Amino acid sequence: MALINPYIHFNGNAEEAFTFYKTVFGGEFSKVMRYKDLASSEFQIPENDANRLMHIALPIRKSNMLMGSDVLEVMGTVTEHDNRNTISISAESREEADKLFKGLSEGGKVEMPMADGPLGFYFGMFADKYGIQWMVNFDPENNWQN
Repeated sequence: MALINPYIHFNGNAEEAFTFYKTVFGGEFSKVMRYKDLASSEFQIPENDANRLMHIALPIRKSNMLMGSDVLEVMGTVTEHDNRNTISISAESREEADKLFKGLSEGGKVEMPMADGPLGFYFGMFADKYGIQWMVNFDPENNWQN
Protein backbone atom coordinates (compact mmCIF):
# COMPACT_ATOMS: atom_id res chain seq x y z
CA MET A 1 0.00 0.00 0.00
CA ALA A 2 1.24 3.50 -0.77
CA LEU A 3 2.17 5.76 2.13
CA ILE A 4 0.96 9.33 2.37
CA ASN A 5 3.24 11.73 4.21
CA PRO A 6 2.36 15.40 4.77
CA TYR A 7 4.80 17.98 3.36
CA ILE A 8 4.41 21.52 4.70
CA HIS A 9 6.06 24.80 3.70
CA PHE A 10 7.26 27.70 5.84
CA ASN A 11 8.62 31.24 5.40
CA GLY A 12 12.05 30.74 6.93
CA ASN A 13 10.96 29.14 10.21
CA ALA A 14 10.73 25.47 9.20
CA GLU A 15 13.57 24.54 11.54
CA GLU A 16 11.84 26.23 14.48
CA ALA A 17 8.52 24.56 13.64
CA PHE A 18 10.04 21.10 13.22
CA THR A 19 12.01 21.44 16.45
CA PHE A 20 8.65 22.16 18.11
CA TYR A 21 7.00 19.15 16.39
CA LYS A 22 9.89 16.97 17.56
CA THR A 23 9.13 17.90 21.20
CA VAL A 24 5.58 16.59 20.72
CA PHE A 25 6.19 13.48 18.57
CA GLY A 26 9.68 12.57 19.80
CA GLY A 27 12.24 10.90 17.59
CA GLU A 28 15.10 12.33 15.57
CA PHE A 29 15.20 14.04 12.19
CA SER A 30 16.08 11.58 9.45
CA LYS A 31 17.12 14.32 7.02
CA VAL A 32 17.99 18.00 7.28
CA MET A 33 19.20 19.80 4.14
CA ARG A 34 19.76 23.50 3.65
CA TYR A 35 19.60 25.31 0.32
CA LYS A 36 23.31 26.16 0.64
CA ASP A 37 24.05 22.40 0.56
CA LEU A 38 22.90 22.34 -3.08
CA ALA A 39 24.41 25.62 -4.18
CA SER A 40 26.57 25.40 -7.30
CA SER A 41 27.43 27.51 -10.30
CA GLU A 42 24.30 26.16 -12.04
CA PHE A 43 22.07 26.50 -8.97
CA GLN A 44 22.93 29.73 -7.21
CA ILE A 45 21.25 30.47 -3.91
CA PRO A 46 20.88 34.04 -2.64
CA GLU A 47 22.75 34.63 0.62
CA ASN A 48 19.52 35.45 2.49
CA ASP A 49 18.12 31.98 1.59
CA ALA A 50 21.29 29.91 2.11
CA ASN A 51 20.46 28.73 5.66
CA ARG A 52 16.79 28.09 5.00
CA LEU A 53 15.75 24.45 5.04
CA MET A 54 15.36 22.86 1.66
CA HIS A 55 14.10 19.64 3.24
CA ILE A 56 13.52 18.25 6.73
CA ALA A 57 11.97 14.92 7.70
CA LEU A 58 10.71 13.68 11.07
CA PRO A 59 9.72 10.00 11.26
CA ILE A 60 6.52 9.39 13.23
CA ARG A 61 5.72 5.86 14.32
CA LYS A 62 6.93 3.06 12.08
CA SER A 63 5.83 4.20 8.63
CA ASN A 64 4.85 7.87 8.77
CA MET A 65 6.96 10.89 7.99
CA LEU A 66 6.27 14.59 8.55
CA MET A 67 8.26 16.56 6.01
CA GLY A 68 8.70 20.20 5.14
CA SER A 69 10.82 23.05 3.84
CA ASP A 70 11.17 26.80 3.73
CA VAL A 71 10.19 28.58 0.54
CA LEU A 72 12.83 30.71 -1.11
CA GLU A 73 12.13 34.45 -0.77
CA VAL A 74 11.96 34.75 -4.57
CA MET A 75 9.00 32.32 -4.49
CA GLY A 76 6.92 34.65 -2.30
CA THR A 77 5.44 33.75 1.05
CA VAL A 78 3.11 31.12 2.39
CA THR A 79 0.20 32.64 4.32
CA GLU A 80 -2.48 31.14 6.53
CA HIS A 81 -4.97 31.91 3.78
CA ASP A 82 -2.87 29.93 1.28
CA ASN A 83 -2.69 26.96 3.62
CA ARG A 84 -5.88 25.04 2.89
CA ASN A 85 -4.29 21.74 3.88
CA THR A 86 -4.98 19.93 7.14
CA ILE A 87 -2.90 17.20 8.76
CA SER A 88 -5.07 14.49 10.31
CA ILE A 89 -3.69 12.32 13.11
CA SER A 90 -5.37 9.06 14.15
CA ALA A 91 -4.27 8.30 17.71
CA GLU A 92 -4.05 4.85 19.26
CA SER A 93 -5.83 5.94 22.46
CA ARG A 94 -7.73 8.84 24.04
CA GLU A 95 -4.65 9.55 26.12
CA GLU A 96 -2.43 9.80 23.05
CA ALA A 97 -5.02 12.01 21.32
CA ASP A 98 -5.07 14.35 24.32
CA LYS A 99 -1.27 14.47 24.51
CA LEU A 100 -0.87 15.25 20.80
CA PHE A 101 -3.67 17.82 20.81
CA LYS A 102 -2.30 19.60 23.89
CA GLY A 103 1.29 19.58 22.64
CA LEU A 104 0.68 20.65 19.05
CA SER A 105 -1.97 23.26 19.83
CA GLU A 106 0.20 25.06 22.41
CA GLY A 107 0.40 28.70 21.35
CA GLY A 108 -2.04 28.09 18.49
CA LYS A 109 -5.76 28.60 17.98
CA VAL A 110 -8.14 25.83 19.03
CA GLU A 111 -11.12 25.62 16.69
CA MET A 112 -12.77 22.58 18.28
CA PRO A 113 -11.55 21.16 21.62
CA MET A 114 -11.15 17.42 22.01
CA ALA A 115 -14.57 15.91 22.71
CA ASP A 116 -16.73 12.90 21.97
CA GLY A 117 -18.52 13.63 18.73
CA PRO A 118 -21.89 12.51 17.37
CA LEU A 119 -20.20 10.05 14.98
CA GLY A 120 -18.78 8.07 17.90
CA PHE A 121 -15.19 9.17 17.90
CA TYR A 122 -13.07 11.51 19.99
CA PHE A 123 -12.05 14.52 17.90
CA GLY A 124 -10.55 18.03 17.96
CA MET A 125 -9.21 20.66 15.52
CA PHE A 126 -6.77 23.56 15.75
CA ALA A 127 -4.21 25.68 13.94
CA ASP A 128 -0.78 25.48 15.54
CA LYS A 129 1.34 28.53 16.29
CA TYR A 130 2.80 28.30 12.76
CA GLY A 131 -0.62 28.42 11.10
CA ILE A 132 -0.66 24.70 10.18
CA GLN A 133 -4.13 23.12 10.45
CA TRP A 134 -4.42 19.85 12.41
CA MET A 135 -7.18 17.36 13.25
CA VAL A 136 -6.69 14.77 15.99
CA ASN A 137 -9.02 11.83 16.46
CA PHE A 138 -9.39 8.53 18.24
CA ASP A 139 -11.97 6.06 17.00
CA PRO A 140 -12.32 3.11 19.42
CA GLU A 141 -14.29 1.16 16.80
CA ASN A 142 -11.64 1.45 14.12
CA ASN A 143 -8.14 0.02 14.01
CA TRP A 144 -5.91 3.12 13.56
CA GLN A 145 -3.53 1.19 11.31
CA ASN A 146 -6.11 0.54 8.56
